[in-house]
Amino acid sequence: MRIAYITPYKGPSLLERRPCTGNLSLSNKVKIEQISQALRALGHDLEIISEGEPFLYQNKYYPGFQEPKGFHPDIPIHYASSFSARYLKGFWCKWQMVRLFQALHRRLPFDLVISFNMLPGHNSCAAYAARRLGLPVILEYEDDVFVNVFGQNIPGLRARFYQNACRRTLRLISGGIAVSPHLSSQFRAGIPKLLLRGTVGADIADADCLPDEAKKNWIVYSGTHINSNGIEQLIQGYSRLKPVGWELHITGHGGNTEELKKLAAPISGIVFHGLVSRQELVSLLRSARICINPADVSMTPGNVFPFKIIEYLAAGAHVVSTPLGVLEKDIECGISYIPNNEPDTIAAGLDQSIRERRWDINVSESITATYGPEALAKSLNELLAQVMARSG
Repeated sequence: MRIAYITPYKGPSLLERRPCTGNLSLSNKVKIEQISQALRALGHDLEIISEGEPFLYQNKYYPGFQEPKGFHPDIPIHYASSFSARYLKGFWCKWQMVRLFQALHRRLPFDLVISFNMLPGHNSCAAYAARRLGLPVILEYEDDVFVNVFGQNIPGLRARFYQNACRRTLRLISGGIAVSPHLSSQFRAGIPKLLLRGTVGADIADADCLPDEAKKNWIVYSGTHINSNGIEQLIQGYSRLKPVGWELHITGHGGNTEELKKLAAPISGIVFHGLVSRQELVSLLRSARICINPADVSMTPGNVFPFKIIEYLAAGAHVVSTPLGVLEKDIECGISYIPNNEPDTIAAGLDQSIRERRWDINVSESITATYGPEALAKSLNELLAQVMARSG
């Protein structure tokens, strides 16, 4: 089967040619790669199509190109052209994404489309594929488009216009992949659905679990440095706790990185790693006893589910997190919840996990069995078979 995978993928050459690091999501990148590799291993012919949008308004034109440093020799990655002018960037993105999809389809027709979330350009490609070409479309739904990160309704005419486009996409899809039951409930009744909390790559799944004595007294945070992820509160909470013999390791990058480094400078035991390689990140996760997700609490539980939670657990770490909605038992066994991300609350949650040695409960085996490469391939294969059978 020939599949068009519409994604916000950002490969190494894109980062060299366009200013995209401000809105860079490494978790999305890893998940897209792992799903792509699983589909390729099943024998499918896959092409990734990405808008590659720069986050700055520069009134600058960026030509489209194919990624020369792809993660797999048989999975091409195509970037649409971009024009980073205010008021025109969004329109240009939608127009060019559809043009790129059309060109690739004319060259060799696709049988199915998978759309990673419902960005404007993704919605346009999905609509064209379903209505003009009659192709089945599967939506991979990661973030609730109808509320913000706090789970609140998003006001304004622009938001309403975008959400109406998303509702149209939800009506035309033939199948869905969601990270939570809450998101899955937005799909039409009767279409094939897959609950996929995350994926566990072979680099974690195939690694022998470190014995407890080999692990280090490390608390690891991985993610983008933005306000809603609660990194400032994490640094303040760690400073108030000052756990003897422990270190806080922070990876990732974002708009708040420099401010966070200044905040942490006078506090001993905090290490910033920046944007690390995949190998370095896996090594950090597997070495840590505790990993943390101090994100702002949502009023709509389940509107997001961080990809990193599954990786934290699969690496054998205990997770301290703000509420994540209703979860399966094998996931919840490895998590200690904190009710909010106030610094004192974070300090108390970490203190309790350290004192009670909660990392002794290791759920990596069950997580890998559910979300590892073999399980992922099997789940995707079943979903594709159901969608294609219903689509004739």
